[in-house]
Amino acid sequence: MSLASLKARLRDRLRPAADWDGSAPAHRSDFDLNPSAARPERTLRPAAVLIAVVETPDGASVVLTRRAGTLNSHGGQIAFPGGRLEPGETAMDAALREAMEEVALDPAAVEVLGLGDTYETGTGFLVTPVVGWLDRPPTLTADPGEVADIFEVPWDFLMDVANHRRDWLEPEPGERRWFWAMPWRDRYIWGVTAGIVRGLRTRLYGEAPEAVVAEDAA
Repeated sequence: MSLASLKARLRDRLRPAADWDGSAPAHRSDFDLNPSAARPERTLRPAAVLIAVVETPDGASVVLTRRAGTLNSHGGQIAFPGGRLEPGETAMDAALREAMEEVALDPAAVEVLGLGDTYETGTGFLVTPVVGWLDRPPTLTADPGEVADIFEVPWDFLMDVANHRRDWLEPEPGERRWFWAMPWRDRYIWGVTAGIVRGLRTRLYGEAPEAVVAEDAA
Protein backbone atom coordinates (compact mmCIF):
# COMPACT_ATOMS: atom_id res chain seq x y z
CA MET A 1 0.00 0.00 0.00
CA SER A 2 1.07 3.63 -0.43
CA LEU A 3 -0.30 7.15 -0.54
CA ALA A 4 -3.83 5.91 -1.16
CA SER A 5 -3.57 3.72 1.94
CA LEU A 6 -2.33 6.62 4.04
CA LYS A 7 -5.10 8.94 2.89
CA ALA A 8 -7.72 6.28 3.62
CA ARG A 9 -6.28 5.68 7.09
CA LEU A 10 -6.35 9.39 7.88
CA ARG A 11 -9.99 9.64 6.84
CA ASP A 12 -10.87 6.61 8.92
CA ARG A 13 -8.97 7.39 12.13
CA LEU A 14 -9.29 11.18 12.43
CA ARG A 15 -12.27 12.97 13.95
CA PRO A 16 -14.50 14.68 11.34
CA ALA A 17 -13.85 18.41 11.11
CA ALA A 18 -17.58 19.00 11.49
CA ASP A 19 -17.43 17.46 14.99
CA TRP A 20 -15.09 20.16 16.34
CA ASP A 21 -16.10 21.40 19.76
CA GLY A 22 -14.12 24.29 21.17
CA SER A 23 -15.21 23.47 24.72
CA ALA A 24 -14.04 19.84 24.70
CA PRO A 25 -11.21 18.91 27.10
CA ALA A 26 -7.67 18.24 25.93
CA HIS A 27 -6.77 14.69 24.94
CA ARG A 28 -3.02 15.25 25.36
CA SER A 29 -0.79 17.83 26.99
CA ASP A 30 2.67 19.01 28.00
CA PHE A 31 1.85 17.48 31.38
CA ASP A 32 1.64 13.90 30.08
CA LEU A 33 5.40 13.40 30.53
CA ASN A 34 5.45 15.58 33.65
CA PRO A 35 2.67 14.26 35.91
CA SER A 36 4.15 15.85 39.05
CA ALA A 37 4.19 19.36 37.57
CA ALA A 38 1.66 21.84 38.92
CA ARG A 39 -1.25 22.15 36.51
CA PRO A 40 -3.00 25.50 37.00
CA GLU A 41 -6.74 25.93 36.93
CA ARG A 42 -7.39 28.13 33.92
CA THR A 43 -9.51 28.70 30.85
CA LEU A 44 -7.52 27.50 27.87
CA ARG A 45 -7.25 29.74 24.82
CA PRO A 46 -8.32 27.94 21.61
CA ALA A 47 -5.77 27.56 18.83
CA ALA A 48 -5.27 25.36 15.77
CA VAL A 49 -2.43 24.14 13.59
CA LEU A 50 -2.43 22.71 10.09
CA ILE A 51 -0.68 19.40 9.52
CA ALA A 52 -0.32 19.61 5.75
CA VAL A 53 0.43 16.18 4.27
CA VAL A 54 1.86 16.54 0.76
CA GLU A 55 1.96 14.00 -2.05
CA THR A 56 5.45 13.96 -3.59
CA PRO A 57 7.18 11.60 -6.03
CA ASP A 58 9.07 10.14 -3.04
CA GLY A 59 6.00 9.64 -0.86
CA ALA A 60 4.19 11.77 1.69
CA SER A 61 5.82 14.66 3.51
CA VAL A 62 4.67 17.17 6.13
CA VAL A 63 5.07 20.95 5.98
CA LEU A 64 6.83 22.53 8.96
CA THR A 65 8.22 25.98 9.66
CA ARG A 66 10.94 27.56 11.75
CA ARG A 67 9.48 30.50 13.59
CA ALA A 68 11.11 33.90 13.16
CA GLY A 69 13.68 34.63 15.83
CA THR A 70 12.16 38.08 16.41
CA LEU A 71 8.86 36.68 17.75
CA ASN A 72 8.13 37.33 21.42
CA SER A 73 7.44 33.67 22.18
CA HIS A 74 9.01 30.46 20.89
CA GLY A 75 11.21 32.30 18.40
CA GLY A 76 13.35 29.99 16.27
CA GLN A 77 11.40 26.87 17.20
CA ILE A 78 9.97 24.34 14.75
CA ALA A 79 6.19 24.56 14.39
CA PHE A 80 3.23 23.75 12.20
CA PRO A 81 1.53 26.76 10.60
CA GLY A 82 -1.11 27.87 13.06
CA GLY A 83 -2.22 30.18 15.82
CA ARG A 84 -5.09 31.24 18.03
CA LEU A 85 -8.69 31.27 16.85
CA GLU A 86 -10.35 34.56 16.04
CA PRO A 87 -13.94 35.19 17.20
CA GLY A 88 -16.43 33.06 15.27
CA GLU A 89 -13.78 30.76 13.75
CA THR A 90 -13.67 26.98 13.88
CA ALA A 91 -10.39 25.13 14.23
CA MET A 92 -10.42 24.40 10.49
CA ASP A 93 -11.01 28.08 9.68
CA ALA A 94 -8.12 29.19 11.87
CA ALA A 95 -5.66 26.54 10.65
CA LEU A 96 -6.28 27.38 6.99
CA ARG A 97 -6.18 31.13 7.63
CA GLU A 98 -2.93 30.94 9.58
CA ALA A 99 -1.32 28.76 6.91
CA MET A 100 -2.29 31.32 4.29
CA GLU A 101 -0.90 34.17 6.39
CA GLU A 102 2.32 32.44 7.43
CA VAL A 103 3.36 30.50 4.32
CA ALA A 104 0.90 31.64 1.59
CA LEU A 105 -0.71 28.19 1.35
CA ASP A 106 -3.88 28.53 -0.72
CA PRO A 107 -6.79 27.06 1.30
CA ALA A 108 -8.33 25.81 -1.94
CA ALA A 109 -5.34 23.49 -2.38
CA VAL A 110 -5.98 21.76 0.96
CA GLU A 111 -8.40 18.86 1.36
CA VAL A 112 -9.18 18.70 5.06
CA LEU A 113 -9.33 15.05 6.15
CA GLY A 114 -10.07 15.48 9.84
CA LEU A 115 -8.86 16.47 13.29
CA GLY A 116 -6.20 15.02 15.53
CA ASP A 117 -6.22 14.93 19.33
CA THR A 118 -6.46 18.30 21.06
CA TYR A 119 -3.34 19.33 22.97
CA GLU A 120 -2.98 21.53 26.06
CA THR A 121 0.22 23.55 26.11
CA GLY A 122 2.03 24.65 29.22
CA THR A 123 1.40 28.24 28.13
CA GLY A 124 -2.38 27.79 28.31
CA PHE A 125 -3.50 27.06 24.76
CA LEU A 126 -5.81 24.27 23.63
CA VAL A 127 -4.49 23.34 20.20
CA THR A 128 -6.55 21.42 17.64
CA PRO A 129 -4.48 19.73 14.90
CA VAL A 130 -6.25 19.97 11.53
CA VAL A 131 -4.92 17.43 9.02
CA GLY A 132 -5.05 18.47 5.38
CA TRP A 133 -4.02 16.69 2.18
CA LEU A 134 -2.26 18.32 -0.78
CA ASP A 135 -2.18 16.31 -3.98
CA ARG A 136 0.92 18.12 -5.25
CA PRO A 137 3.83 20.04 -3.69
CA PRO A 138 2.74 23.66 -3.09
CA THR A 139 4.62 26.86 -3.83
CA LEU A 140 5.03 28.50 -0.43
CA THR A 141 6.33 31.90 0.65
CA ALA A 142 7.21 32.74 4.22
CA ASP A 143 5.87 35.83 5.98
CA PRO A 144 9.21 37.16 7.28
CA GLY A 145 7.59 38.60 10.36
CA GLU A 146 6.48 35.15 11.50
CA VAL A 147 8.44 32.47 9.63
CA ALA A 148 12.18 32.20 9.08
CA ASP A 149 12.10 29.01 7.02
CA ILE A 150 9.72 26.46 5.46
CA PHE A 151 10.67 22.83 4.96
CA GLU A 152 9.16 19.36 4.61
CA VAL A 153 9.85 16.23 6.65
CA PRO A 154 9.09 12.73 5.32
CA TRP A 155 5.93 11.23 6.79
CA ASP A 156 7.72 7.92 7.29
CA PHE A 157 10.32 9.61 9.51
CA LEU A 158 7.73 11.29 11.72
CA MET A 159 5.68 8.13 12.16
CA ASP A 160 8.65 5.91 13.03
CA VAL A 161 8.82 5.65 16.84
CA ALA A 162 12.52 4.87 16.53
CA ASN A 163 12.90 8.59 15.78
CA HIS A 164 10.90 9.68 18.87
CA ARG A 165 12.88 10.35 22.00
CA ARG A 166 12.27 11.88 25.42
CA ASP A 167 14.50 14.86 26.08
CA TRP A 168 14.51 17.23 29.02
CA LEU A 169 15.31 20.70 30.26
CA GLU A 170 16.23 21.55 33.83
CA PRO A 171 15.50 25.20 34.59
CA GLU A 172 17.07 26.92 37.58
CA PRO A 173 15.18 26.90 39.82
CA GLY A 174 12.59 24.31 38.92
CA GLU A 175 11.95 20.66 38.23
CA ARG A 176 13.22 18.80 35.21
CA ARG A 177 10.78 19.10 32.31
CA TRP A 178 10.43 16.20 29.90
CA PHE A 179 9.20 16.50 26.31
CA TRP A 180 9.10 14.60 23.04
CA ALA A 181 11.76 15.37 20.43
CA MET A 182 12.32 14.16 16.86
CA PRO A 183 15.59 15.59 15.50
CA TRP A 184 15.68 15.50 11.70
CA ARG A 185 18.89 16.49 9.93
CA ASP A 186 19.77 19.89 11.39
CA ARG A 187 16.21 20.52 12.63
CA TYR A 188 15.25 19.95 16.25
CA ILE A 189 11.52 19.17 16.36
CA TRP A 190 10.42 19.21 19.98
CA GLY A 191 7.89 20.31 22.57
CA VAL A 192 4.30 20.89 21.49
CA THR A 193 5.02 20.15 17.81
CA ALA A 194 6.63 16.80 18.62
CA GLY A 195 3.89 16.02 21.14
CA ILE A 196 1.23 16.58 18.49
CA VAL A 197 3.11 14.33 16.06
CA ARG A 198 3.38 11.64 18.72
CA GLY A 199 -0.34 11.89 19.42
CA LEU A 200 -1.16 11.63 15.72
CA ARG A 201 1.02 8.57 15.35
CA THR A 202 -0.73 6.87 18.28
CA ARG A 203 -4.18 7.79 16.97
CA LEU A 204 -3.42 6.35 13.53
CA TYR A 205 -1.46 3.26 14.49
CA GLY A 206 -1.79 2.71 18.23
CA GLU A 207 1.04 0.58 19.52
CA ALA A 208 1.08 -1.41 16.28
CA PRO A 209 4.30 -2.98 14.98
CA GLU A 210 6.36 -0.91 12.60
CA ALA A 211 5.36 -3.26 9.76
CA VAL A 212 1.81 -1.94 9.94
CA VAL A 213 3.01 1.66 9.75
CA ALA A 214 5.09 0.70 6.71
CA GLU A 215 1.93 -0.23 4.84
CA ASP A 216 1.33 3.49 4.31
CA ALA A 217 4.87 4.24 3.16
CA ALA A 218 5.40 5.09 -0.46
